[in-house]
Amino acid sequence: MDFQIGLVIAGLVVGFVVGLTGVGGGSLMTPILLWFGIPPTTAVGTDLLYAAYTKMAGVFVHNKKKNINWKITGFLSLGSIPAALLTLWVLDNIKTDVTTINQVIKYSLGWALLFTSVAILFKTKIAKFSKKHAGDKFHHESKTQNILTIAIGIMLGATVTLTSIGAGALGTVTLFFLYPLLPTPKLVGTEIAHAVPLTLVAGIGHASMGNMDYLLLGQLLMGSLPGIFVGSMLSGKIPDLYLRNAIAIMLFFAGYKLIF
Repeated sequence: MDFQIGLVIAGLVVGFVVGLTGVGGGSLMTPILLWFGIPPTTAVGTDLLYAAYTKMAGVFVHNKKKNINWKITGFLSLGSIPAALLTLWVLDNIKTDVTTINQVIKYSLGWALLFTSVAILFKTKIAKFSKKHAGDKFHHESKTQNILTIAIGIMLGATVTLTSIGAGALGTVTLFFLYPLLPTPKLVGTEIAHAVPLTLVAGIGHASMGNMDYLLLGQLLMGSLPGIFVGSMLSGKIPDLYLRNAIAIMLFFAGYKLIF
């Protein structure tokens, strides 16, 4: 594909929003790439590596602030990495044409956007509900928690590999249920740390199948890296409630349009 300044601007805007609000880049970037006419398989594959590279900087910052629970990250990865590899194997060996695969990814992407929008809209209420039930039995049984964490990893691994969406918003919200007493910065940092190996494995897998546009990836990173830096600098200084809700509504209608 040719160089397009619009893609650099898209990367800049998405990077800024992610740095400012913490909303997952995949849920914003993939629909934008489809709007630019990028095929779903290429959009997902490129967006996965885009997410891996941009979130590496986040891991460095969160680790420095001790905002990562590496034990939880490990249990998530125990489920997500094998699930990602299995999903990649199915996509690579499915005996059908590219058009059908694109349709499957597009339909899956729509549902992922719908669930992500709901997760963003009700994130605060979900957090309050989880803390209210923090004394429930499964929160005190580490073995049960570990098994459920691996199960969440499996769900995220398949969803992220198929749609490039879910590592951020869906991952963080599901962790609220299992670890309600863990401070929010640690939940966010832990999910970012988990997202890097997951998106890297899934992205490399898609690249090996030819679902990658390196020029497109370069253009997105040209915009997103400075965008994330500026957004992170302003994070906490600008009220993001209305911005989050606006993004959630936009994602809901984008998902609805892809499905119906």
